[in-house]
Amino acid sequence: MFHRITQLAVAAPRRVVAVALALFVGAAIFGIPAVGSLSAGGFNDPESDSARATRLLTEKFGVSDQQLLIVVTAPDGARGEQGRQVAVDVVDQLKRSPHVMDLSSAWTSPEQTAAAMVSKDGRSGLIVANLAGSENDAEHYAKALSDEVAHDRGDVTVRAGGTPLAYAQVNEQSQHDLLLMEAIAIPLSFVALVWVFGGLLAAALPVAVGLIAIVGSMSVLRLITFGTEVSTFALNLATALGFALAIDYTLLIISRYRDEVADGATGNAALFRTMATAGRTVAFSAITVALSMSVLAVFPMYFLRSFAYAGVSIVAFAAIAAIVVSPAVIVLLGHRLDALDVRRLARRLRGRPDPVATPIEQSFWYRSTKRVMRHAVPVGVAVIALLLLLGSPALGMKWGFSDDRLLPDSMSAHQVGDQLRGEFAIDPAAAIPIVVPDAVGLEQADLERYAVNLSLLPDVAAVAAPSGSFAGGLKVGPPTALAGLAEGSGYLTVFSTAPMSTDASDTQLDRIHELAGPAGRSVQISGLAQINRDSVEAITSRLPLVLGLIAALTLALLFLLTGSVVLPVKALILNVLSLTATFGALVWIFQDGNLGGLGTTPTGTLVASMPVMLFCIAFGLSMDYEVFLVSRFREHWETSDRTAEANDEGVALGVARTGRVITAAALLMAISFGALTASQVPFMRMFGLGLTLAVLMDATLIRTVLVPAAMHVMGRANWWAPKPFAALHDRIGISESR
Repeated sequence: MFHRITQLAVAAPRRVVAVALALFVGAAIFGIPAVGSLSAGGFNDPESDSARATRLLTEKFGVSDQQLLIVVTAPDGARGEQGRQVAVDVVDQLKRSPHVMDLSSAWTSPEQTAAAMVSKDGRSGLIVANLAGSENDAEHYAKALSDEVAHDRGDVTVRAGGTPLAYAQVNEQSQHDLLLMEAIAIPLSFVALVWVFGGLLAAALPVAVGLIAIVGSMSVLRLITFGTEVSTFALNLATALGFALAIDYTLLIISRYRDEVADGATGNAALFRTMATAGRTVAFSAITVALSMSVLAVFPMYFLRSFAYAGVSIVAFAAIAAIVVSPAVIVLLGHRLDALDVRRLARRLRGRPDPVATPIEQSFWYRSTKRVMRHAVPVGVAVIALLLLLGSPALGMKWGFSDDRLLPDSMSAHQVGDQLRGEFAIDPAAAIPIVVPDAVGLEQADLERYAVNLSLLPDVAAVAAPSGSFAGGLKVGPPTALAGLAEGSGYLTVFSTAPMSTDASDTQLDRIHELAGPAGRSVQISGLAQINRDSVEAITSRLPLVLGLIAALTLALLFLLTGSVVLPVKALILNVLSLTATFGALVWIFQDGNLGGLGTTPTGTLVASMPVMLFCIAFGLSMDYEVFLVSRFREHWETSDRTAEANDEGVALGVARTGRVITAAALLMAISFGALTASQVPFMRMFGLGLTLAVLMDATLIRTVLVPAAMHVMGRANWWAPKPFAALHDRIGISESR
């Protein structure tokens, strides 16, 4: 296959480039509109008990969990003339909207409800509008209504918040961050590419491959939106990963091509040899990375599944573009591939001679690898101890989900959330609706007794009972949240004072679950706290399957490449060790709030989907470098006398051949991922930092220190496999040997 691809590139390079350009334009025309079709939600498990309870509330009681919250603040107080006039006007505008199912407020609701919707200092009042439609629809409705009503009138301020508006603002911020990320990553990457690749023309190739991969992935994402929801954050991953992998793959191909030419091969012969070795490695690496990311599709939340769609598509397009377009461009450029070498120009301006080629045994990478292997045990133990120390904060990792605090504090949804948490006796986001699916034969008195029992639990301010009365010391609750009986079901609402994402909130949910339902009936619990708990459970319950799939794929694929059962296990252990240190850093910064949380608002938890997503993606990228390195080890081993000394020599030569490539690729990949840290969305900032740390740590401590040390300690045992496995590899294995 690779021979035929190279033949096509040699025979018709202009045609290959022209077809690629036409496909790029078509993919761009179709794919770029995907930006407006993506959603900001998708964090919740749609099949959980809380999701079923929410659907029941909407279908039978007309109660939505998509609430637009408006806070009106007046200098003379919420109940003053100025505040009342503005609030009533806002209420009237909202009531006229067909997207508002029902509404309650501090000015228009019954007194017992209205009193609880005024802030403790009396200056602010709350309006709660329940929105119709799906999660995605509610985002659009909330944004449109906010733009219509949430603006100041004189001295009276009007701010909008709530979950649907928070997601709408996240979507808007994400699109802005995407442009900012490209503005940072592309120029920096190109400057680094010029230096690493040695010329302007060679540096332009990975940029072209990256652009092809990005627009191709955008086309796939838009196609998927016709059938299901896709997260807007998948686009950020596609952009960062597209450039990163394009750089990886083209750098490997060009470096191998230059090595073959330096070894005396002619232009076309060097290219055929390059594609038979480096081209095959790129394809194998792409399969490994794509399979690692594909396991995210196991999770029920479309946020995580979207990263599987984006990850697999971007890897596929990057690999195909690198394998098909790169050889055609190399043929077209010929000796001009190294033209416009700014490094040569810089040396001339500084009066320095061109570097003289030295034997590979005198290179830095060869000598440093030999030095590591001479002191393999102490060096290896020291690095392992360092990684375990860096990873120790991960032992205190707590998983949760973000609320409006996932936004910058300049956003209105974050400001309203802070007001409700700090200035109001009741936070609507902390309300816990409880549904009785089967209430046939149940009396309202049964629900009222159940409400009284609920009100006696710690951190319960009040419970809205069936008749409209309230159990507890505080009389609160919008009319739409009052318990009732309809179509054989019933519900009531618990108003909690336990802060979200805390032990008190978790304990309260446990006690509600332990409490017997009305007349012994089973109940379903909804509300943000329960939804978050169910979503975390949906992730943790599938973790064994995901980790098992990744481990099995790693072991199988590396066995196909190496023919060894030892090297895949070693790679698995070292990759996990590297990622443990990365997670430790994320917990220390973003969960515990050290270094100021890098400008984010710590909530005491990490967004549950982030560690899983980081593990799958970073593990795949680590395997990317593992394939690059081990393929060279294998190549030298197959042509050696297969002694322990030959193993060490092959390792030193393999690192010498790929060390510069892997380090340069990691640096360039870190630029792409580091640009994500400029995002104003905290979990994307955490995602960018996590991938940057994982890539840099893997390319330095793991590939250049621990891998050579472990290879030396194991010696000939690195290449061991039971006879049946060895026979299997002889039949179906992959090799780059001459």
